[in-house]
Amino acid sequence: MRLREIVFGAARAAAVRAAARLGVADALGEAPATAEDLATAVGADAGALRRLLRALACEGVFAETADGRFAHTEMSRLLREDAPGSLHHIALWCTEPWTWQAWPLLDQAVRSGGQVFTSLYGKEFFPYLHEDAPESARVFDRAMTASSRQSAADVADLLDLGGVGHVADIGGGQGHVLAALLEKYPALHGTLLDLPGVVAGADPRLRPGGALADRAKLVPGDVRRDIPVAADLYLIKNILEWDDDSTRRTLRNVVAAARPGARVVVVENLVDDSPSMRFTTAMDLLLLLNVGGRKHTTGSLLARMAEAGLEVGEVQPVNAYLHAFHGTVTGRPVPAEEAAAG
Repeated sequence: MRLREIVFGAARAAAVRAAARLGVADALGEAPATAEDLATAVGADAGALRRLLRALACEGVFAETADGRFAHTEMSRLLREDAPGSLHHIALWCTEPWTWQAWPLLDQAVRSGGQVFTSLYGKEFFPYLHEDAPESARVFDRAMTASSRQSAADVADLLDLGGVGHVADIGGGQGHVLAALLEKYPALHGTLLDLPGVVAGADPRLRPGGALADRAKLVPGDVRRDIPVAADLYLIKNILEWDDDSTRRTLRNVVAAARPGARVVVVENLVDDSPSMRFTTAMDLLLLLNVGGRKHTTGSLLARMAEAGLEVGEVQPVNAYLHAFHGTVTGRPVPAEEAAAG
């Protein structure tokens, strides 16, 4: 029976997507409601909506009461757009139309060890997203913004930046983590480095005129090519998931920019030693499909950091799905064989 449920997993994912697109969670208030009332609110067929909600209730997304009405659960509340920690945009991103075309080709990706996206759409993933699928690109941006905001507070709570005068957020997206750190440490200065189009949309607090602008510098650039930033601590969060060559180049660029003794904190999802392995291993397979990337094991990330010339000390859980690797720049790159052995 469990295998039967697994092979029908697409139905569950599609049901979550349908509920998010219909706005069912937003329409349902604190009191249980009938399928008929909810259908009127979201513009759906009552009978079909009841079937959708019943399927979701089997997974703990909504609950069906004894009198046939439907009520919120902890999970269904996360589909509300206004919920703290909302997963509304994440749910849409993970079920975008291109994913349904890519998943059936997973066996091809496993055989080749590389992405299948280019063969499907005639161009690489991000060019396709921004040139041919603007609505999907907007969903991606909203999902990444929501995810970054949710983890920013956790990272800021974890890191002790006493004695740190300047922090560089490498490939930091809109800079939500950097903003959280600057708010926590009033004497801290920071730099956000990311692609030009990303930095242009940085958190308003960091942009000219923002509350943190006098302590923040926005630097456009590609972390895989160069990191023109001198800092006491370099933060690298959720960007070392490309191919190994890109990961190695990014880490080497950080070490080349840093002085000996500078701190480097890498924050990543892991596919081992994590309570969220069902989630992170699925992300890992999606990365294989769309960009030929991968999520790390503890060992693979330790090896990449050591190769670059980082001495790794503590590895800490940030939350249920992120770990922080605390490194120090030694300036002595370690051969790949030695790093793997260590």
